[in-house]
Amino acid sequence: MADRILAAADRLFYRKGIRAVGVDAVAAEAGISKRSLYDTFPSKEALVAAYLRQRIRPLPPSDAPPAQQVLALFDQLHARFAAGDFRGCPFVNAVTELAEDCKTARAIAADYKEQRRRHIAALLARAGAGEPEALSGHIALLLEGAIVSMLIRNDPAGALQARDAAAILMQAAGALPR
Repeated sequence: MADRILAAADRLFYRKGIRAVGVDAVAAEAGISKRSLYDTFPSKEALVAAYLRQRIRPLPPSDAPPAQQVLALFDQLHARFAAGDFRGCPFVNAVTELAEDCKTARAIAADYKEQRRRHIAALLARAGAGEPEALSGHIALLLEGAIVSMLIRNDPAGALQARDAAAILMQAAGALPR
């Protein structure tokens, strides 16, 4: 039952926004009663938290060199943008929509973003970058900027521009040859 509810919430929250979608709509989309939804998730906040947690997916393993794995994050964003149904990062969307109403969503989003930054730092360290922790923050910010650029300009090329900037930073840090 929880999987069905989360699949419905995922479709609706991402497409229409968390604030715009009530639990009635999620229950209807899942083909269950509102009571069944509340038996599974005691509040909308609990449902939102579960929705965000199920959105956290590990990056697929790769045999590519570590520096190329970092740059591939931008290529993956570009492909996602070009698919035509991109509505932003679900974690940022949740924090933006809910502001202080759902501190749990903010904590989950912050944890997710930090996990990704640490993953990037580990790849950069393996690639031989100087100061991989600091560089990973810059790379993470470029990823976020590419997302915002796509939302504002509706141009997938922002991900490739951010990739180019990341490559320059990585070269300067010794993670990529010049």
